[in-house]
Amino acid sequence: MARIELTHVTKRWGGFYAVDDLDLLIDDNAFVTLLGPSGCGKTTTLRMIAGLETPTTGKITIDGMTVFDSDAGINVPANKRRVGFLFQNYALWPNMTVFQNIAFGLGNIKEPGLSVTPEGEIVRDPKAGGAARKLTKEEIKRIVARVSAIVKIEPFMDRYPGELSGGQQQRVAIARTLAPGPKVLFMDEPLSNLDAKLRLEMRSELQRLHLSTGSTFVYVTHDQMEAMTLATRICLISNGVLQQYDEPLTVYNRPNNTFVADFVGNPAINFMNARGRQQEDGSFRLRILGEYDAVFTPSERILVDSWYADAEKKIAAFEAKVRPEVKTNKDVPFNYPVAMVQDIPDDKTLDREDWALGVRPEFVSICEDGPVEGEVFSAMPTGMETTVRIRVGNFLLTSVVFGGVTYKIGEKIRLRFSGNGAVLFSRVNGRLVSTGTVEIRR
Repeated sequence: MARIELTHVTKRWGGFYAVDDLDLLIDDNAFVTLLGPSGCGKTTTLRMIAGLETPTTGKITIDGMTVFDSDAGINVPANKRRVGFLFQNYALWPNMTVFQNIAFGLGNIKEPGLSVTPEGEIVRDPKAGGAARKLTKEEIKRIVARVSAIVKIEPFMDRYPGELSGGQQQRVAIARTLAPGPKVLFMDEPLSNLDAKLRLEMRSELQRLHLSTGSTFVYVTHDQMEAMTLATRICLISNGVLQQYDEPLTVYNRPNNTFVADFVGNPAINFMNARGRQQEDGSFRLRILGEYDAVFTPSERILVDSWYADAEKKIAAFEAKVRPEVKTNKDVPFNYPVAMVQDIPDDKTLDREDWALGVRPEFVSICEDGPVEGEVFSAMPTGMETTVRIRVGNFLLTSVVFGGVTYKIGEKIRLRFSGNGAVLFSRVNGRLVSTGTVEIRR
């Protein structure tokens, strides 16, 4: 229903940049999650699109209409942008029935060319002239009947919010948001008040709701599982700066940098410091886990010198935009965690032969003929799968074993890195070099 475009959008308070020079294109009927840690700027971004926060500079368009332009002096108020809001606090009126809560606000709609179909869908004719009209009581009943059917709360129309469960109250809030026919639905962590089981059910409901309404959804969360399961595209932000904007599986399998790789995935990715150089055949000969020689074979042909030259140009371009008073938005490498039994300080000076190798837990395979020897540090079975922490010398690796397999702490095992799900990053700048395979040389 609506395409959203942000162009060079910046929000600052004094010398602090909450959102810095953000360019973002949200396609019509997309389900985009704004993902990131607390304080990263995701809610500020949502509020700027919705009209609840005024950007410092930049331009925002919704469905072809410019709703903010700092150069042209345009700032359309939130109530004129035809958007809906769903927040962590449902804000239902306790003294009103479910019907009255959903219908609340429909009586205030007054527009020319306004009509309601027999199915209860609001139709607006932007070319219509003449006097503005309000919705009749019969039209409001049809609208409420339609949206209540979408979220499956028809049996509760005469109940009060206090007589409903948390999930039912959330459905009422969704229905109230859908009733005026918004172009875009904004959601700011709407499931955080629900228990784990109900959150899973509501994720399924939101996914179904997105398809049935055809609306554009913009959803804020710090829960990467919510982002992965709901979104058509993930917008991952850190420190006010866009880190990656891609489909969920692309973000998971091909993260732009070490921050993205670490933030997305549960259990988290295994990081290993590596030292080595590229060989003539394009592969990388690396030393990992203290004592093992490994060969990383990239999934695509790359030349290290050319890759570094391109990365340095991109970093220089970003740094040129950073204002002198801003210290926190610098494009510095993320200090990724390397799991160890006993932490060892790593303050060495890095050069172009220092790498960070990342392997997802599902690619750490426990097998009898594996080239790496380790012992079980911990084992956490859940029935469907078992998460195993494996000690290799002073290092800890996480593996996910599917099925009802159990392991004893201290048990000797062997492992290998399987599949093509490894990722190689430069430790100098933290950026992705390539995906590929890792083979341990005995």
